[in-house]
Amino acid sequence: MVISGGSRGVGLAIALRAAQDGANICLLAKTAEPHPRLDGTIFTAARAIEAAGGHALPIVGDVRRDDDVEHAVRTCVERFGGVDICVNNASVINITGTLELEMKGYDLMQDVNVRGSFLLTKTCLPHLFEAENPHVLMLSPPINLGDRRWLRDHVANTVAKYSMSLWVLGMAEEFRDRGVAFNGLWPRTYLATVAVRNVLGGENALARSRRPEIIADAARAIFLRPTRDCTGNLFIDDDVLRAEGVTDFARYRPPGTREEDLLPDFFV
Repeated sequence: MVISGGSRGVGLAIALRAAQDGANICLLAKTAEPHPRLDGTIFTAARAIEAAGGHALPIVGDVRRDDDVEHAVRTCVERFGGVDICVNNASVINITGTLELEMKGYDLMQDVNVRGSFLLTKTCLPHLFEAENPHVLMLSPPINLGDRRWLRDHVANTVAKYSMSLWVLGMAEEFRDRGVAFNGLWPRTYLATVAVRNVLGGENALARSRRPEIIADAARAIFLRPTRDCTGNLFIDDDVLRAEGVTDFARYRPPGTREEDLLPDFFV
C-alpha cells in the first residue's frame, strides 16, 4: 500500500487498520519533525504501524513534487516488490470565500488535492496493473450539485474536493478493462482529526465527531472487495459498513454521545 499524508488522522487510521492484517505500507508525507499544531511525524506513524503488526516504509516527500512521488513509488516497489493499493489521503482544506481567498491558498488546494492525487495515481498505475486485486482510493466526497450550498459557501474548496471525485469516476471507466478499482470514500460525520481541531470548530467539534477508525474499517472493507465488482463508487463510510453487516456504531462515537449529536460532514 502507498498512502499519501499518512502521518496522522484518517491516513494513519487506514494504515493502522491495514497493519493489523500484516500489510506493507509506504508512507509519503512531509512531517519529518514535530510541529506544535500537528500530531506526530512520519516516523512516529511508522513505529505505530510496526507495533500494530505491519511493515512500514516512511518516505519524506511532498505529493506536489514529481520527483518526490516518483522516488516514493520506486522505493516502495524496491522494498516490497510492487503496489496493490494506492490511497490518496493528502488533502488541504480552505473554506475561505472567493473574495477573501488568497491565490497561494487556492494554488495549494489545487496542487495537493487535484494535481497531487492525479500524480500519485498515475505513478502507481503501472504497478497496480500487475497486482492481483488493485485498488485506488480517494478520500473524496459524493458529488451533489443539487445542493448548491457547498458551491456557495466555499466554492474553491468544493471544486478541489469534487475534482478528486471526478478522478474516481473518470479513471474507473478509463481503466475498467485493466482491472484496477477506483473508489471514493467520505465520512458521514466530522472525524476527530487535526483539521477539525484547527480549522473546523476546535474542541467543541471534536466532542461531536466520530473516531477516524470508522473510515479505516470502511476502507478495509472496500480493499477486500473484488476490483471488477467494486469500482466507480463514491462511498460514505457507514453505508459501506452497513453493507458488511455492521449495525452498531457506538464504538466510533465519543463516550456519552448519541448519533444525533454528531456533526454532519461537508457534502453529505
